[in-house]
Amino acid sequence: MGNLYRFVEPVLLFLLRKKGHSYGYELAGELRQHAFTDAEIEVAALYRTLRQLEKNDCVTSEWDVGGGGPARRLYKLTPRGEQHLDEWVSVLEHVSKSMVSFVKKAKATSSVKIAAPIKTTATATGKRKGTVR
Repeated sequence: MGNLYRFVEPVLLFLLRKKGHSYGYELAGELRQHAFTDAEIEVAALYRTLRQLEKNDCVTSEWDVGGGGPARRLYKLTPRGEQHLDEWVSVLEHVSKSMVSFVKKAKATSSVKIAAPIKTTATATGKRKGTVR
C-alpha cells in the first residue's frame, strides 16, 4: 500500500467515516490520537493526502464560506472512500497478524539473555558499588 506516510490515509478515511465531514485542521487534531506511530505527522502531509484522496474520488471537499472567519474546506467521504477504507482495514488486519507472528517467532529464537538488574550500594568512602541481584 505504500510508504509509511500513507498510513495517514486510512486514519483520515476512518475519521471522515466517524465524523461524517470535517475541516482539515480538525482532522489534524484528531489524527495524532489514532496514528499508527509516535512519529510527528506534518500538516503538509495531511493536506497532500487529502488532495490525493480527492483526486482518487475517495473524498470530496467544498469551500465553507459561512461564519465570520475565512473560508475553509469541508471534507466528506465518498462511497469510493468507504470502499477504500474497508480495503485498508483488510490489509492492516493481515499486516497486524503477520507482525504478531513475526514478533513471537523472533522472541522464541532469541539467544540474548536479559541480565539481572544491578543494585547499587554506597561504600564507606561514598563511592557506589554495583552488585547483581
